[in-house]
Amino acid sequence: MKKLISLALVIMMLLGCGSALAVNEDVTGTVLCYTSMYQFVIDMMDAKLKEEFPNLTPGNGESFFFYGGTGNLQNKLAGERETGTLGCDMMLVADPSYCLELKEDGWLHSFEFENADQLRFPYDEEGYWYPVRVSNMVLAYNPELKTPDQLPKTFKEFAEDPALKGRISMSNPQTSGTALASIAALSEKYGFEYFDALGANDVMIESGSVAQAKLETGECDVIMILEESILQNRKEKGSKLACLYPEDGNIVIPSAVMIVAEEKSANVNTEACEAIANWLLSEEGQAYVVQGYMHSVLTNFPEIPYDSIATEQVIDNDMGVDWERCYKEIITLRNEFAQRVTVK
Repeated sequence: MKKLISLALVIMMLLGCGSALAVNEDVTGTVLCYTSMYQFVIDMMDAKLKEEFPNLTPGNGESFFFYGGTGNLQNKLAGERETGTLGCDMMLVADPSYCLELKEDGWLHSFEFENADQLRFPYDEEGYWYPVRVSNMVLAYNPELKTPDQLPKTFKEFAEDPALKGRISMSNPQTSGTALASIAALSEKYGFEYFDALGANDVMIESGSVAQAKLETGECDVIMILEESILQNRKEKGSKLACLYPEDGNIVIPSAVMIVAEEKSANVNTEACEAIANWLLSEEGQAYVVQGYMHSVLTNFPEIPYDSIATEQVIDNDMGVDWERCYKEIITLRNEFAQRVTVK
């Protein structure tokens, strides 16, 4: 009988622990996040967030996320800002300089992330944004068609080597936040003459998927692209395409999470947004970032993206982006690029 009572107590304790594990059951209401993250990462996070926050309602039908490229989301938000209320409660976009604009214009909610000292990257000291995922702009090539000694070792050579004329590709900074960050860094380092060199070398402006297809066929020799795109195709499609980490510095882009000021948000639920932001910045949330082939923002995080180099190497080789300049001179950067590089 004593054994049966003990067993019953153990079962009751386990059931109690099971209930206690659902620590976010008290998080209710509705939340919608605008994001430029890849759809497969969104899908993974969506499923987990529904488990983690069982009483929270997704703001986009079945999803907590509304997807769009950074440029497209910024255009959407520009229209919404005219009304005084945004269509979302949170944002995860690729261009960190956008955080500076939204903070300055009073659109963001400040919150405290208790483990901010564990972040590898700068964050807003007033708590208006924190880095969540790290993208890394590199060069890529097809080792079945070219060897590294036949290809540029730097972003500078990528733009200037006449042997590459008409055989290089990159994304459009008019629509891509990571491409915008990249041209900001490269023009800071080499001047707007860098754009002239890209134009003279007939760089093709196109999506990463198109550029990778051209590497596969040999139509391109080398492309400027996010490391994560190459890593994903290597693992999921068996692609042989490989990254070249430029000697003049890869371009690190630590994309941030922002919470919309409550009175200007779609669902007036900053408490739930803070809970989600803290989950994104937890080790569990960061594991999904790394599964999405991006680097973690946490110091000493034990994993790196599939087939990547160590995050410390990525950081040590960072060319650096002046995010204040990227924000203040965004129109100039885009116009100079458009004028000096013929978009094909």
